[in-house]
Amino acid sequence: MYSTAFLYLRDPIVVPYYTSAGEQAGTLVLPDVFRVPVRHDLIRRVFLSEFTARLQPKGRDPMAGKRTSARSIGAHHGVSRVPRIRGSMRAAFAPMTVGGRLAHPPRVEKKIHEEVNKRERILGTMSALAATARPELVRARGHVFTAEALPVIVESSVLTAVAKAREARQLLQALGLYGDIERAKEGTRQRAGKGKRRGRRLKKPVSLLVVVEDPRSPFARAVKGFPGVTVAEPSNVNVLHLAPGGVPGRLTLITTGALQALARRFEVAQP
Repeated sequence: MYSTAFLYLRDPIVVPYYTSAGEQAGTLVLPDVFRVPVRHDLIRRVFLSEFTARLQPKGRDPMAGKRTSARSIGAHHGVSRVPRIRGSMRAAFAPMTVGGRLAHPPRVEKKIHEEVNKRERILGTMSALAATARPELVRARGHVFTAEALPVIVESSVLTAVAKAREARQLLQALGLYGDIERAKEGTRQRAGKGKRRGRRLKKPVSLLVVVEDPRSPFARAVKGFPGVTVAEPSNVNVLHLAPGGVPGRLTLITTGALQALARRFEVAQP
């Protein structure tokens, strides 16, 4: 339970919830965490912390580029004095040569992870979650949708009622969310540079975030293959999911069971 003095700057948020067929079944009140003010600075700080935590510490072999017989022949020979491989004129060892060492290689002792306080991380995640209920922030991220209220809430029966990608597409079309998946599909493009030959040929825009209590359910497997879609559990959802790139307001679909789990996870004491 977290108590903060600046919470509840908005009135209770009432949104409709839908059946597995895409029909409105009634309305419900979102948990208090969705009333937290959106702190862009805090979200950005937490995003950098969680993003850098996944980066591999970098280092350089001390002998990289130095395993060669290259030696400089000195001055007064009519050629530059760079180290050259014995028996040829090919240069090596020097930083400006092909296959030579780096002038300033990555240092092993450099600290990559940007640490953040536990309370800041919790409040940043809460703030990013609250941004998913702000249509103006979701549109500012570039998402395309026709849903009347955000986030879109669906009954948990959808986890087993929808088992195929065709059925999932029809449901998302009925909910007014499939347009954003089409935007991600059209925006997929080939990466520029060396990354094409390093296992990351394509760059894909981020589209819908689906929060379900069972990521191995038929519905989760059906939507996971759509362009830009991310499936997350309530216990693991974080700022990387909610605010890709540190920009809050991701288009989100939540099941009723996952919504209750989020309410328990971010239960907030009344000020």
